[in-house]
Amino acid sequence: MELSTIYTPFQDDLVKVEDRLKSVSKVDFAHLAGLLDYSLKSTGKRIRPVLTLISGKFYDHNPDNLLSMATAVEIMHTATLVHDDAIDKSSVRRGRTTINALWSEEKAVLLGDYLFAEAGEMTASTDNLRAIKLFANTLKTISSGELNQSFNAFNLEQSRDQYFQRVAQKTAALFSMSTESGAAMSQAPEESIQILINYGYDIGVAFQIVDDILDFIGTEEELGKPAGSDLNQGTITLPAMMLLERYPDDNPLKRLLGSRDRQNEIKKAIDMVRNSSIIPECYQIATDYCNKACRHLNQLPDKVGRQSLKGIADFITIRKK
Repeated sequence: MELSTIYTPFQDDLVKVEDRLKSVSKVDFAHLAGLLDYSLKSTGKRIRPVLTLISGKFYDHNPDNLLSMATAVEIMHTATLVHDDAIDKSSVRRGRTTINALWSEEKAVLLGDYLFAEAGEMTASTDNLRAIKLFANTLKTISSGELNQSFNAFNLEQSRDQYFQRVAQKTAALFSMSTESGAAMSQAPEESIQILINYGYDIGVAFQIVDDILDFIGTEEELGKPAGSDLNQGTITLPAMMLLERYPDDNPLKRLLGSRDRQNEIKKAIDMVRNSSIIPECYQIATDYCNKACRHLNQLPDKVGRQSLKGIADFITIRKK
């Protein structure tokens, strides 16, 4: 099922979220307005704000607060991407030139800081203490995950447990924030909130695993960036770990750091992964997480959002970008 079909029951609210994102760019400082407009344009899937909207609609809610929270989640996500691109010195994301490549790394870092502050202010405008604390804790968790990844660049001794810990910090944290904050905007009982938190976490892990798979099998046209970008940055993902486990001796990843032709070693690693059973094994792990995410959804009220959450979980393992 396409995301556009899954999103249909929430399309009117998504339009309102887009309008709020556009309003963020309306500042007096022309240079800042340009940066904000470029970074917040709709080029992504908007999965995180949709999750917030769905999670908030199972019970009684304040529509304005829910829209503010959904918008804040997307702004926070955008801030993490802007910072990630600056840290990685990436020149392309989603087929578009990055902020740091167009303006400079310094301006990208400052823009990311501004976006985090904007998301925090929007979260605070809901007057929901749980959501405000959640925003702060999630930002700490994501920052910790980014530091973890940075300190472990090109570290081939990482375990799968370390990989999943990093995924939990960098990706799953924002997905579970999306669902928990949405539920917090409603009169949801704690049992339902926990179901939605767990759902967000599990599909967040699955989402990242598929991202890591696509870095090996996707085309530059599909990914909006060159294949093998993670390896080029020294990020050891699940497919790379499996390759190291399978070929502990003669392995291009072990030659990567000291090689004068890094791209050649990356190409060899990609070819080895593609010509093995690693990709289907990784997809199975992602599917298991999606199945786990949906295990308790039937305990939520029988509303359209319940089927939408299942549809998003299904989409995650079939997406191409």
